[in-house]
Amino acid sequence: MDFLTLFGIYVAVVLTCIALVCKYSGHQQTPLGLLLDKFTGIVSPWIPQRIQSFCYRSMHRLFHQRNNLFLFLHLLLEVVVYGEFSYEVFGFCSDMGTSSISLCVPYVLLAVKSYLFYLCCSRDPGTLTKANHTAQLKVYQYDEKLFHQGVRCSTCQLLKPARSKHCRVCNRCVQRFDHHCVWVNNCIGAQNTRFFLLYLLSVCAMAADVAVLTADMLLKAVLRTGLLHAHYIDEQGEQQLAGPIFIIQHLFLTFPRIVFMLGFLVFVFFLLAGYFMFHMYLALINQTSNEWFKGKGHSCQHCHPYSAHNCRTSYNPFRGFYYRGILKNLGEIFWPLCPAQKKEN
Repeated sequence: MDFLTLFGIYVAVVLTCIALVCKYSGHQQTPLGLLLDKFTGIVSPWIPQRIQSFCYRSMHRLFHQRNNLFLFLHLLLEVVVYGEFSYEVFGFCSDMGTSSISLCVPYVLLAVKSYLFYLCCSRDPGTLTKANHTAQLKVYQYDEKLFHQGVRCSTCQLLKPARSKHCRVCNRCVQRFDHHCVWVNNCIGAQNTRFFLLYLLSVCAMAADVAVLTADMLLKAVLRTGLLHAHYIDEQGEQQLAGPIFIIQHLFLTFPRIVFMLGFLVFVFFLLAGYFMFHMYLALINQTSNEWFKGKGHSCQHCHPYSAHNCRTSYNPFRGFYYRGILKNLGEIFWPLCPAQKKEN
């Protein structure tokens, strides 16, 4: 099996895993989630009903009930990446003259990320209880579009404060609910959104730094061996200059684990960087992902048929009811509002 086939299988497996996470973690409207829905609709008639039921129960248990599987998977991926980096890349980089400070940076980032990860997992996201419920009702005003006054949570039997939501995974109402993150096995809400943003930033920085060091090591290995000016004999017996595909295949055969690790890190970086920018954008406009998706689906079906113009402007997902200016929006993330700091409109 050649390099391109292996790489194609690798990409397909990674995309399938991401699509499963998108579909079963409550984000079905993502492109990968929609693609998986179409693929499932095509192949489901050929799959026995018993197997489909088993898969559904397994996915429901995995994504809609609290468990530590993704915590362990998260730690396992880190152990694999840092184990490979420490075992091979660190030594190669040292031999090739990389400074000690540069080689220590990934471990500093790992320590910072681990602390932020712990805070995301352990900190209360802003659980609404009978004790704090009355006070939390005063923090945010109701916009009467996404959040209506007088609505009671059918599970907690409490009046729902504006911007709150009941998490069916954790079975609790959360103030300024954003989403439930399976990777930290916790809700993201008013009290831990700042840690979640910093956690995403630290993971991006960690992946980028290790990827840069690894790519630099591979580049130096290519330059030292003179592959850029090497030639090979093709199947017709003619001499050919070694091109990018030849060099990549040579590196894959020489450093297979390092090449796969680099591909994984680059993929993770772009994936998480996009995810971080999306959440950072929401922080800048003072919205949660729950409000974003609800706002995009905000329907005019209950409006008067001749008032379409008013309906289109009734809710703006790009600058919602709680927008206070960029600096105040960021301040609200890093210093969550309490009842004494009632939001100004």
